[in-house]
Amino acid sequence: MVEAIHEVAVYLHRFHNLDLFEQGKYQIKISMRWEDSEFTSSPGSPSRVVQYKASELGYNDILGSWRIDDIDNSFLSQPFRIRYARQDIFLCVMISFNLSLGKYKGPITSPIILKFELLFASIIATRSNLQVSWDAGPAAVHEFRIPPMALLGLHTYCPVYFDAFHSVLVDTSVHISLLKGCSCSMKTPSHPHGHEETADVKYNKAIQVIFVKAFLTSHAILLEELKNLSKIFDQTIDLTGLDEKKLLPSSIPATAEPSEVPDKTRNDLKERNSIIGYHTDYLYSLQTDELSRLLDFLGDQILYLWKTYLNCHSYFLVFLYLICYFLLRDNKERILEQLHDVWNNDRRTEWSIWIISSKVETHRYYDSNNGLLGQVHARQRITHDPAEAAAKRAELHRCSIAQMKMNSRSIQDLQVFGDPSHAPIIIIERVVIASLRSARGDSYLRSMDVKDTDGALPNIGLPLTGNQENGRVLKIVVFVHGFLGHHLDLRLMRNQWLLMDPKMEFLMSEVNEENTTGDFSDMGLRLAKEVVCFIEKKMDKASRYGTLKDVKLSFVGHSIGNVIIRSALAESTMEPYHRFLHTYVSLSGPHLGYLYSSNSLFNSGVWLLKKLKNTPCIHQLTFSDDYDLENTFFYKLCKKKTLESFKNIILLSSPQDGYVPYHSARIEMCQASSQDYSKRGQVFLEMLKNCLEQIHAPSSEQRTFMRCDVNFDVSLQGRNLNTIIGRAAHIEFLETNTFVKFIMWSFPEFFC
Repeated sequence: MVEAIHEVAVYLHRFHNLDLFEQGKYQIKISMRWEDSEFTSSPGSPSRVVQYKASELGYNDILGSWRIDDIDNSFLSQPFRIRYARQDIFLCVMISFNLSLGKYKGPITSPIILKFELLFASIIATRSNLQVSWDAGPAAVHEFRIPPMALLGLHTYCPVYFDAFHSVLVDTSVHISLLKGCSCSMKTPSHPHGHEETADVKYNKAIQVIFVKAFLTSHAILLEELKNLSKIFDQTIDLTGLDEKKLLPSSIPATAEPSEVPDKTRNDLKERNSIIGYHTDYLYSLQTDELSRLLDFLGDQILYLWKTYLNCHSYFLVFLYLICYFLLRDNKERILEQLHDVWNNDRRTEWSIWIISSKVETHRYYDSNNGLLGQVHARQRITHDPAEAAAKRAELHRCSIAQMKMNSRSIQDLQVFGDPSHAPIIIIERVVIASLRSARGDSYLRSMDVKDTDGALPNIGLPLTGNQENGRVLKIVVFVHGFLGHHLDLRLMRNQWLLMDPKMEFLMSEVNEENTTGDFSDMGLRLAKEVVCFIEKKMDKASRYGTLKDVKLSFVGHSIGNVIIRSALAESTMEPYHRFLHTYVSLSGPHLGYLYSSNSLFNSGVWLLKKLKNTPCIHQLTFSDDYDLENTFFYKLCKKKTLESFKNIILLSSPQDGYVPYHSARIEMCQASSQDYSKRGQVFLEMLKNCLEQIHAPSSEQRTFMRCDVNFDVSLQGRNLNTIIGRAAHIEFLETNTFVKFIMWSFPEFFC
């Protein structure tokens, strides 16, 4: 019968340190196994290692050579030293694993688990003996599942990102093909004409047919990938050893499934019948020795294509290496852009499982006497709790995901696919704003002051040369922590942003780290000075090293950090920089304060904090900083134009978050405010109207406004004080990066 193996080639290209907390010596360990326990008798074993490019850059940090561990059938990369953040180590090595089908007489139905381990040794511990230091166990692990459908052929980029405490990016690519091991002649004798075949002969022939179709699938996938490489290089790949004329039969009869094929085999054949040119009846009409010769020929052809592909891919990686570091810009941009687009499109499709998207169109009617009509002033009574409805919708979606069977040809990240029902559910409401004239003929644009619509700002001597197309775009992102927070609280989002745009300059604000209990105006002023100083320093540096074409200034805030950001933007020192504002991401920000808060436990804690500590920002959040609500800080802040200059506004909220009112994080009406006709209700309505008018204000460019509900799975935390008072979900925004991946890779245009 037929013996076949799955060969998996893993390319390790670059180890990029984003945010490792410890200096020291690191090493990558790779192993492979079948996921199902019944296949443990044939584990994956390294068969060959190729150093496809000697590392010139980072060579001084390479401390040894790679090795293969025969005990656990694993590969260990060269040990290397990490000394600082955003450091690159180029490993440039290919490891090939063989996974035999063993005793099984058909294509495997078990997935493969590809495991990457990050090993660490401190510098002091390794002075005497480098080898002993790796025995303590892995510092971090990242696993991927390769589904059975992908085992016939998979060629994909596969970035390895370990965890929040070991933020590194390992650039890898994974390539799989089904190869022929060897074939044995059939021991069952051939039968004279007119005699029926025995059951054993029928079964063996069915297995051979399955392998023919599997080999043809691998053959077709390899050919397609070679064509893709040829297009990228814009060169013809030599395939003189390929003989396609012998591959296809001269005549193919009509498709018909033979009744004598066993049921289990027949179902497997149906799945592959639409892919391959051979039809089942034709293959069953062949004699056993003809099938054997066809299998041998297919095996030889696939092996030839596989070797050609690996050689071309290695050359491709060397080419990438050269263009990245010798600045062959035209090819660099073309190739890297294509790789990025393919990966991004695959992830966008894959991660859409956890995303519920809806598009809401808001028509804007403006009346010169009454203001914004049909949106805020036309108060509608809300009869249900929006937070409760959003939570129920997310849980229903989570239950449906738990019943799904994930089987595709894409490699699956087990940080997400390990237990799909535990991943965050995201409900995205993308608002499309359409301006319409009212019956009076007054448009919203006409009612605006001319100074506010022409975008003119005082000339502050910025070294911008927007007419030059080859100038650099300086991208700056400012991250602002929340109450009693740390400047590294938002490092997970920063790291994801750096993965998408390595040229991004970031400021992790520290100026308010020791004083988030004071007045918001003072905190905003300190942040404004810090941001202006950072921008001027980066602009001056950028202009010295080349032409500065434009500046994109983005902000990310968590909790009250969003109030500090808006306070800073209201400062006069920040006004000249409003024209550079690009993307604003709010993670559970109390934009409308705590005028309506339904969390009684949290309200009790806030009341105690005001009584015992007399914290100014808590008084401002709860509108107790002045007897007249129209003189309170939040009422005045909402009147200031802090949001209207952003090109993209993304508000993230969670119905599980008990620290920030759901409506306040989303800037929308709530059930209590819709039924309140008192002075407090009127003040809230005015604040909401002012905020929405800024978001809906006309701009020279198209504006995107999104509300994103994030429903975390907090069931693993059990019932404790954090989950009861709603703190768990509030902190999950800082400690979970899965939802950040979903949003950022689904909408890359907002972050690049």
